[in-house]
Amino acid sequence: MKIEDARFERATARAQDEPRPVGGDVVFLGRSNVGKSSLINALLGRSGLARTSSTPGRTQTVNFYRVNERHFFVDLPGYGYARAPRAVRERWGGMVEGFLTRRREAIAAAVVLVDARHAVSELDRTMLDWLVEREIPAVVVGVKADKLTGNDRARAVRSLCAELPVEAGAVAPFLVSSETALGLPTLWRHLDAALAEHKGRRAKDTTWTSES
Repeated sequence: MKIEDARFERATARAQDEPRPVGGDVVFLGRSNVGKSSLINALLGRSGLARTSSTPGRTQTVNFYRVNERHFFVDLPGYGYARAPRAVRERWGGMVEGFLTRRREAIAAAVVLVDARHAVSELDRTMLDWLVEREIPAVVVGVKADKLTGNDRARAVRSLCAELPVEAGAVAPFLVSSETALGLPTLWRHLDAALAEHKGRRAKDTTWTSES
């Protein structure tokens, strides 16, 4: 995809405030402070578009970025930050699971970010299970790969593949870096393919409605 326009659309905390789908959504999920905003900025080539925070657990809204007037890149609240207020941690599950359920037909791909430097968590596995249960195409990427040496990168890939196995025919986990652009062309190829497949499915579905 050639990025011609990308802008912040809105931040929502309630389902009724979400923009109606235009084309396929690309959703980004991961632990707090894993680098979702940085990856969105790197993919879109727009430094500072998605706001980053040095405080894990700060983002508690669903942030929509409109891309080429046809798609939304969606940054969902990060999970797993123990020092976030308990009420915030408890609200996360309902907010994210609710979003994935009601917007399932609009999601072309979900990008699950895992810090390649650390072990996969149970929350990461739960996140992937949610996507599989809803038949949402998932792409698992190990982020911050620029902070690993060559040998460590190879080990990280093996660990991701072992700890987060994907269904037959799905995308095997791979490494990316928002700082060096490592793996971004590969990620874009998978996203382009997912968006094209989603468009084909919607063309056959007479019940599909979108924002005019």
